Amino acid sequence: MSDERPPFPPFTRETAIEKVRRAEDGWNSRDPEKVALAYTADSRWRNRAEFVTGRQEIVGFLTRKWARELDYRLIKELWAFEDNRIAVRFAYEWHDDSGTWFRSYGNENWEFDERGLMRTRHASINDLPIDASERLYHWPPGRRPDDHPSLSDLGL
Repeated sequence: MSDERPPFPPFTRETAIEKVRRAEDGWNSRDPEKVALAYTADSRWRNRAEFVTGRQEIVGFLTRKWARELDYRLIKELWAFEDNRIAVRFAYEWHDDSGTWFRSYGNENWEFDERGLMRTRHASINDLPIDASERLYHWPPGRRPDDHPSLSDLGL
């Protein structure tokens, strides 16, 4: 796989939206090895209270995450962008091994290198327990369908 990930900075509104959707699609694959390739080899993350550095740690983090967060489905939405930085808001639904459902809400700040690889990711996330009847994401595992409502459309 190429060590480039278009679109490249500096971002326009259109290319920032495309970058956000590509990130969403990657995470919805739930494939840690594939997702890690979108980050620089020395990428630095803060995810909640956990600090991750480099692709190997990203793979480990995502492997643990998706072993715990079952039936994970994610929607991301562009919040702001400038030059090589993008801010997004997101919500994802998942359940734990006891069957308790959650909707996790958050914000991320991203910084990219000139090859379109993310070198910095800061994520703040809160989990809200929900009843299964409150779920809003019902597409099959994988990519969110193009005609599925956005976060704004869903009132999230």
